[in-house]
Amino acid sequence: MKTFWVDVRSCENECATTAIEQGADALIATESGPLHALGRVTVIAPDGDLVLGTDVYEVCIDGKEGETEALRLAKTAPVIVTTTDWSVIPLENLVSQSSRIIASVHTAEEAEMALTVLERGTAGICLVTDDPAEIIRTAACVRAITPHYDLVPFTVTAISPGIMGDRVCVDTCSLMQEGEGMLIGNTSSAFLLVQAETLENPYVAPRPFRVNAGAVHAYVMMADGKTKYLSEVVAGDRVLVARDDGTTTMAMVGRVKTERRPMVLVEVEQDGMKSSLVLQNAETVRLVGAKGNAISVAVLKPGDTVLGHRQQGGRHFGVAVEETIRET
Repeated sequence: MKTFWVDVRSCENECATTAIEQGADALIATESGPLHALGRVTVIAPDGDLVLGTDVYEVCIDGKEGETEALRLAKTAPVIVTTTDWSVIPLENLVSQSSRIIASVHTAEEAEMALTVLERGTAGICLVTDDPAEIIRTAACVRAITPHYDLVPFTVTAISPGIMGDRVCVDTCSLMQEGEGMLIGNTSSAFLLVQAETLENPYVAPRPFRVNAGAVHAYVMMADGKTKYLSEVVAGDRVLVARDDGTTTMAMVGRVKTERRPMVLVEVEQDGMKSSLVLQNAETVRLVGAKGNAISVAVLKPGDTVLGHRQQGGRHFGVAVEETIRET
C-alpha cells in the first residue's frame, strides 16, 4: 500500500486535523507538540518522531545530479523529491531504481500520476497544500491505488472431512460485501478467495467484518504483499481484502479468534497444478465461485470452480524468494 504524507507547515492545525481524519501516515510540521495533541500520528519535524535530514530526506530534482543524490540517499531512508517543472521522466528514472521515493505533489491528479508511473509508482506521496478539501481528494486517490491480483478459476477435485483442528477467524475493522474476502492458501503458490461472512443464513447473523479463514498453518496475503501464517496474525495487522474482480483494498485486524473446530480439506487444480486449503467444516464458510457467487463448503463438490490467485511459490519469513521449493 502507498504511503500518504501531508506537509502541513503552511496551515498546521486545520490541515493537520483533516489529514489525521483521512488516515495520513505522517505529517511534516515545524514542531510536533501541537500535532500530537490532535491525535496519534507520526510527525516529521525537528523534534518529531522522524527528523528531516536524518530519518527522511528532501531533494529537488533539476537535473541528473539531483537524481543521483536522491538515489544515494534512498539507500538508507525515504526521500521526498520535488521537480522544478513536474516532469514524469525524473520519477520514472527514480522509481525504476528505488522503492523509497516519495513524490511531492500539490493535487490529487499529480498524486495519481506519481503513484502509477511505470505501473509500479512511487512508494508514496507527500501532499503540499493549505486546502483541507484537497487533502480529502488526495486521500481518496491514494486509497484507490491498490494492487490488482489476477484471479483465475480453480476446479475442485475433492472435498475430504478431516479431524478436529485449530481454525482462525480474522475480524477486521471494515465491513466487507459479497464477493469480498481474503486470499488464503495451504501453500505459498496458490491462494483461494475465502469470502467474508456477509450472507444471511438460518444459523447465525451475518458477520461482514469477519473471514473464517482456515487452519492455523495456512498463509494469508497481507496488504504489503507479504504473507503470514494465520497463527501469526494479530490485532493491528493490515490484511489484503480482495474482490472477485481482482481489485483489492486494505483492512486493519481488530481481533483474531482461534478455536477447535471440525475441518475439511478442499483440493483444487488449475492448469494441471494441484493445491489445497483446509477450512472449517461449517455452512457459513464460503469460497467465491468463478461468477462471483458464494459457495459454502457444506455444498461444495468436485467439478465446482472457485476463484483464487496463483503465483511463484517460495516464502522466507513472509517475503517471496526465488528458490528451489516443492509444496504439497
